[in-house]
Amino acid sequence: MSGGVDSSVAAALLSEAGHEVVGVTLHLYDSGPGRRVGRCCAAVDQDDARRAAAHLGIRHYTLDWRERFDRLVIRDFVQTYAAGETPTPCTRCNVDVKFGPLVDVCRGLGTEWLATGHYARVEVDENGTRKLLRGRDDLKDQSYFLFALPQEVLKRTVFPLGWLTKTQVREQARRLGLPNAEKPESMEVCFVEGASVGDFVARRLPAPPAPGIVVDGQGQRIGGHPGIHHYTVGQRRGLPVLGDGKPRYVVALDGASGTVIAGRPEELDRLELDTRDVSWVGGTPPASARPLAVQVRHRHVPAEALVVPDGSDRARVRFTSPIRAVANGQAAVFYSGDEVVGGGWIAASR
Repeated sequence: MSGGVDSSVAAALLSEAGHEVVGVTLHLYDSGPGRRVGRCCAAVDQDDARRAAAHLGIRHYTLDWRERFDRLVIRDFVQTYAAGETPTPCTRCNVDVKFGPLVDVCRGLGTEWLATGHYARVEVDENGTRKLLRGRDDLKDQSYFLFALPQEVLKRTVFPLGWLTKTQVREQARRLGLPNAEKPESMEVCFVEGASVGDFVARRLPAPPAPGIVVDGQGQRIGGHPGIHHYTVGQRRGLPVLGDGKPRYVVALDGASGTVIAGRPEELDRLELDTRDVSWVGGTPPASARPLAVQVRHRHVPAEALVVPDGSDRARVRFTSPIRAVANGQAAVFYSGDEVVGGGWIAASR
């Protein structure tokens, strides 16, 4: 229970259905004094979770997992940006902090299932294998961030909101009289507060970030920059304006040299990408290349592609038509209709 309306409604619906429910809130990060940064990160959010649990009459516990969150999520976030890539911290948090470790907490509490307020679904096929599916609400679907959950976790997980829209969840919260029924949601990275992502990363680096140069597609210098961690593929802000007045975008980042490569919009197009550390929801990769829809960032509309497995933990993706702004470090998630087949971390693109 993060303190938000989604997890509170998930707990309420399960309690109303007759299940014995235990609320668990994770203390993951200390925000600045008086600041309300987002879910899981401010004292007021923990208070909201406790109030919701009290309203439902269920047991509630808060676990101090700040060290785990810092070590597995924040440090990875900082190191990924410093290497010239773009992280996906919500996926890291789900896999390394929330779901797997919380299944172990469930065992310690003597509970059978782990439930969250994520907008996703789990179904069981004829072989007893768990399938991960998109949530019904296309605008709120969070399956992209859950692609790396293994079968042993999916077998213990339920998503009570999977068939609901956000509007319906709000209606349920009001019907149930939840104290956080009208609480607004936060969409930003929960632990980045105050300044920009680049400034946050700079404060966490062990040494001051090194400035670098900006070059065009032919390698000609066109300007400088204060540090590669301020940039991501597809970004326009912060690039030099040239004499022709036409916009340039970050088309690639060279982490080894700290160089930003800038170009015109069409230079962002990619037809292939390589993925590493691939997870297959069913447990094993497809026996051969498979046509699937591939999503390369949370708000990206999945694009038709041929996914070619390369061993158990790598895959190459060949798109039918060019897609734009593929960033190394982001997740590429493979879908068959609403079903998440698998996904991995983007290592290179062409």
